Amino acid sequence: MKINYKKLLLSILIPLLVGGVSALFTKDSMDIYINLNQPVLSPPGFIFPIVWTILYILMGISAYFISFFDGEEEENAQKIYIIQLILNFIWSIIFFNYNNFILSFIILIILWLFILKMIISFYKINPIAGYLQIPYLLWVTFAGYLNFMIILLN
Repeated sequence: MKINYKKLLLSILIPLLVGGVSALFTKDSMDIYINLNQPVLSPPGFIFPIVWTILYILMGISAYFISFFDGEEEENAQKIYIIQLILNFIWSIIFFNYNNFILSFIILIILWLFILKMIISFYKINPIAGYLQIPYLLWVTFAGYLNFMIILLN
């Protein structure tokens, strides 16, 4: 398979832009998060942007891999991909800007389900695209633990 670098770059830039805009919208709310009672396994703050950048790049690579296929399966996979990106974006705003930890946890559960659905739909089209999303599912699982513990501790 010949690499279409322009298409690959665009595929990677889309989730990075979603994450970047989300970070811009929530940057002023990070002080509140730091002052919350943190769960035992809460990583240092500098870890989050590193992990999210890697995950957004993996999302883009996966989207690139499935973009070569036409048909109903690819269209459905793209819709699931877009929905999970929107949920990812919304979660940050609800959690950090509105400090609504219960609603953000509910959104995170829905996001987790869409990520799982995305992995399955991507895998059917291109197994590598599906496998590349497993770290994302694991991180959101961990984020669910953090979100839930913040509800309990605060």
